Amino acid sequence: MTNRATGSDAAAWRGVIAPSFHGFRPAWLRGDVIAGLTVWAVLIPESLAYAGIAGVPAVVGLYATVPALLLYALLGSSRHLIVAPMSATAALSAGVVGDFGADADQYLALTTALALAVGLVAVLAGLFRLGFLASFISEPVLKGFIIGLALTIIVGQVPALLGVEKGDGNFFQKAWAVLGNVPDLDLLTTVVGVGSLVLLLALRRWLPAVPGSLVVALGGVLLVWVFGLDDHGLAIVGNIDSGLGSFGLPDVSLDDFMDLLAVSVGVMLVGFAEGLGAAKTYAAKAGYDVDANRELLGLGAANLGSGLSGGMVVNGSLSKTAVNGSAGARSQVSGLTAAVLTVVTLLFLTDLFEKLPEASLAAIVIAAVIELVDFDALRRLWRAGAGPLVAVAGYARRADFLAAIGALAGVLVFDTLPGLIIGIGISLILLIARTSRPNIAELVPADGAGSGVWVDRRRHPDRTPLPDVLVVRVEGPLMFTDADFVRDHVLELVADQSAAGAPVGAVVLDAETVPGIDVTAAAMLTQLRHELRAIGIRFGVARGIGQVRDVLSASGESDEPLIFPTIDAAVAGLTGAP
Repeated sequence: MTNRATGSDAAAWRGVIAPSFHGFRPAWLRGDVIAGLTVWAVLIPESLAYAGIAGVPAVVGLYATVPALLLYALLGSSRHLIVAPMSATAALSAGVVGDFGADADQYLALTTALALAVGLVAVLAGLFRLGFLASFISEPVLKGFIIGLALTIIVGQVPALLGVEKGDGNFFQKAWAVLGNVPDLDLLTTVVGVGSLVLLLALRRWLPAVPGSLVVALGGVLLVWVFGLDDHGLAIVGNIDSGLGSFGLPDVSLDDFMDLLAVSVGVMLVGFAEGLGAAKTYAAKAGYDVDANRELLGLGAANLGSGLSGGMVVNGSLSKTAVNGSAGARSQVSGLTAAVLTVVTLLFLTDLFEKLPEASLAAIVIAAVIELVDFDALRRLWRAGAGPLVAVAGYARRADFLAAIGALAGVLVFDTLPGLIIGIGISLILLIARTSRPNIAELVPADGAGSGVWVDRRRHPDRTPLPDVLVVRVEGPLMFTDADFVRDHVLELVADQSAAGAPVGAVVLDAETVPGIDVTAAAMLTQLRHELRAIGIRFGVARGIGQVRDVLSASGESDEPLIFPTIDAAVAGLTGAP
């Protein structure tokens, strides 16, 4: 008995701690360590750079990295996601904290406090199991968001790749600034940057087993050391303070923290969306699932750890997860390896990364995210709305494509958070439009009357409908949103057949594909029966599933439609046919 209880407790704790390690195999260890080395080579300089975006000392990015990697590995559900400072949340952090108008010391304290606020909001959302809210961020929205974010990251790295001035504003303004500054590109920087990018892509294409990012990073450092390229104008990462950060709460007033807490929801949403998108992308490739509630807990714990360690806001990183996945990671051992190496870097190796060319770093980031610019996925979404049945849904037939394009355009034009909100808004609007206009198919017998098999007339134009009978199938729930549309469409079909010289004597509504019905729709069916009876047409429902029958019976209507077990039974019952 004791052993069984102990085993059960152990299983329960395995579900709480380190769920991303479930199914770990020792054979993965070597590949994960190599992936961790590769991530480390990208993580250090990127974390330094993103700290600069947030407006805090470069080393703050490293202070945030170690606890983020460790705590996410313990609580997160993705085997591939790398949680660390990221450009989008770093930029949001700078915007939020900048509004306080604080001096340098207070600015740093507020940045750290924002990480705590984001962590608190995310943990509470995870504990209250609000991960279901991720369901409102559809896969097409996430796809468009990821493509837009990847393009934004790429255009943000091109200036460092070419040695030109970096522009401000949205994606298009930054791209235009790059194009305008191309005549002023620095030849040495361009050679190093473009050469690094070509080498990375070549290694990925022909030698995928070689950790290309690590090769390029160390190669760039070696070139600077040997040839003194920094003395010839090549930009490098520069000075990095060594040593670990202090642990504790930032010196921020309660009023300021509450102000940060109010805006942290938006910052958390952006971080959660990017991290969840990256996690789902690589989980799908590897054949496992991620848990949205777990992702919230992992994100929250990572930000709490970062804030208590003097760090900044962190989130699941699209670019570093791409590096991790392409390097062959199979578990969070890669993240733990990168965390250990980051500690070693803070203590002993800051001098090494001071010599890393910024152009090589830009090449590593571009190569990592370029594969996420998946325009083929957008073409598939477009084609998915071109079938013979979905074409009847009007403007809503390509709702998934429009939602993806909306999120993509929103990110490129308005920035990350507005882009995500635009994509979700379009998705919800088109969802309402689509559910308010369900497909209504006119059915005909496949092999003559009494065959028991009924098919869509549009797909089988060679089949002959029964005389005097109209059979329709509603493909979707009957709700207040579509009740009037269904009623009007049925009456329109009856009028069309009468005008064509084939008057209808009975109407059968096939409810097999109606998963649910509400009181409004039940009342509509009763009203439809009355309207049809007034013009001499009988009406019944066939194959109504349990919920449809229950709601119709409980709706309080005294003259509810007749319900039949099959379409053939309905036809026979309404027409008197044998």
